[in-house]
Amino acid sequence: MAGYQPRLAGGFAVGRVRAVNSGFLDKLIERIGRVRPEEVRDYVSRLADEKGFFETIFHALHEGVIVTDPAGKITYINRAACEFFGFNREEAMGRSLAERLKGLDWSAIAEAEKTVSRDMEVFYPQNRFLNFYVTPLRVEEPDRVAGARELLGYAVILRDITETRKSTEETIQSERLNALTLLAAGVAHEIGNPLNSLHIHLQLMERRLRKLPEAQRKELAKSVDVAREEIARLDTIIRQFLGAIRPAQLERQPGNINQLVQESVRFLENEIADRNVIVETELRADLPLLELDRTQIKQAFFNVIKNAFQAMKSGGILRVRTDMDDRFVSITFADTGGGIAEEQMSRIFEPYFTTKAGGSGLGLLIVRRILREHGGEMELLNDAGRGLSITMKLPLGDERVRMLGAGGGEE
Repeated sequence: MAGYQPRLAGGFAVGRVRAVNSGFLDKLIERIGRVRPEEVRDYVSRLADEKGFFETIFHALHEGVIVTDPAGKITYINRAACEFFGFNREEAMGRSLAERLKGLDWSAIAEAEKTVSRDMEVFYPQNRFLNFYVTPLRVEEPDRVAGARELLGYAVILRDITETRKSTEETIQSERLNALTLLAAGVAHEIGNPLNSLHIHLQLMERRLRKLPEAQRKELAKSVDVAREEIARLDTIIRQFLGAIRPAQLERQPGNINQLVQESVRFLENEIADRNVIVETELRADLPLLELDRTQIKQAFFNVIKNAFQAMKSGGILRVRTDMDDRFVSITFADTGGGIAEEQMSRIFEPYFTTKAGGSGLGLLIVRRILREHGGEMELLNDAGRGLSITMKLPLGDERVRMLGAGGGEE
C-alpha cells in the first residue's frame, strides 16, 4: 500500500495527498504501510465525514464558491454559485467554466498566475451584479526544487454586489439631481427674465406693425410669429426641466386608477387614431381608491403612453393592465416597439438622453420623480427588438416612510 494515493471523490480534486500539509493526512501517510484494513476504513470514514462537514458549510455560504482544475474544468461548485448562474450542479461538474460563462476569458485569467478580481453582470436567471476573484491553488512539491509549487487548480469566489451597486448608483443619481436642481434654479432665473423682456418687446413691435403698409406688415409679422414660437419653446423647455427634477407639492385625494388610465387614453385618442395604434386594456375591477395627486399621475401616464406611441410603427399594440398585490397597485404599459438596446438601458434616466428624434429626454425622469413622491416604484422589462414594458407601482398606503425591525428587516 506504499503507493496508495487517496483523493476526495466527488469533492475537491487536490492532487497527491502526500503533498498536502495536513496533520491528519501526514500521520495517515506515515503509517499507511502498517495500518490494518479496519483502520483504513476508519480513516476513510473520517475523511468522508470531514468532506460532508465542509460541503455543508460551503453550501450554507451566501458567496458562490467554484473550484476548477488547472484547465478550468469545474471540480466543485456550491449551491450559491449554482443559483447565481442557473446551473444544474450535476451537469456543471467536469465542464469548462469558460464554456458555462460565456464571455469569461479564462486563458487571460490563467496566464496572470495571481489573484484576479473582476465585476460581471448576469442576466439569467436573475439580473444581478457579481464581483468575483480567481486565485490559483498551489502546494509545495517535496520532489521538486525548493520553493517550486504545483498548480492544483483555481478557486473562484463570487459575491453578489447588486444592492451595493444599486445603492451607489442611487447616491450618484441623487447628487446629480441636487446639482441639477441648483443649476435649474439659476438657469430659470437667468433665462426667464430675458424671455419676459423679449415677449414684451414683441408685443410693442406688433403694435407698431399695425401702422405699417400691409405688404411690409405681412412680411415682418411672419418673423414676429417665429420669434414668439421660439420664445414659447424655450419657456416650455425650462418648465419641463424644472418639473423633472424639482419636487412638487402633492394634492392628494382619493383616486380610481382605472378611471385615470381611461381618461389618459381618451385624452390621446386623436393621436392614437393618427398613428393607427391599437390600445388594449385589462383593468382589474376590484382595485381600491388610492390617495394620490390625480394631475401628476395622469401626467406620468401621458408620458409613458406617448413614449410607447413614438416607439411603435403603424399597427403597433399598446397593452395596458392594472393589478395589485398585498402592497402595491400596479399599472403596466407594454408596447410592441423595438425596445431599447442593452447598452443604452443604463442611460434612460439621464436628463436629455433620448433615442427618439425630437425627444426631450425628460419623460421617464418626470415619471420616476412623480412615482417616488407618491412612495411608488418603477420597473422596466426590456426585450430588445420586440418591445418595452413599464410597470408603475403605487402603494396601497403611504409608503414614503417604512419602519424596519431591530435586525434591519421590515416589521
